[in-house]
Amino acid sequence: MIRQRVARWLTEAFAPAVLVSVLLVLLGVHSEPGLARGLVLGAVAALFESVLPFLYILRGVRTGRLTDHHIGDRRQRLVPLLVAMGSVLAGFTVLLLAGADRALVAAVVAGGAGLVVAAAVNHWWKMSVHAAVAAGSVVILALVYGWPLLAAAPLVGAIGWSRVELKDHTWPQVVVGTAVGALVAGGVFSALR
Repeated sequence: MIRQRVARWLTEAFAPAVLVSVLLVLLGVHSEPGLARGLVLGAVAALFESVLPFLYILRGVRTGRLTDHHIGDRRQRLVPLLVAMGSVLAGFTVLLLAGADRALVAAVVAGGAGLVVAAAVNHWWKMSVHAAVAAGSVVILALVYGWPLLAAAPLVGAIGWSRVELKDHTWPQVVVGTAVGALVAGGVFSALR
């Protein structure tokens, strides 16, 4: 019972929408000149990459098109991933027009690339997006703020454990999600920033 509650808390507190939003605001504050500009552009990035796609998912749950806000049924993931990709493209355009710093734009592109890979993999197999986003976030934060932030890596393991404990994923799905998230986010972000 306690294990289930801890697992549910980890899954919700470190859900992809939460992690992506926090990451983008942190990157905005870090990379943009001036705190206000950083907060605004980080929030704009989070709005398009995280908040709007999550609101679409919540609407899908309310109307019965989606079973849950984590989209546990892999067959239901394609349309929300496509909507998220469209939202990321819109956010990318807004950030370019606003003259956002390269690091923030690179993180948005890395997130979009992650969505493309997740959509492709989830067409055949249910990779853990929670694990992918957690691993990608840790890698990007380490690249921006320094390697000591790799100390947050055990959090990725805890999130993976929560997904398995709740029977939403298997360990192979978590491991593949972790590897894909770290490689895609780290590779794309490094190449573009």
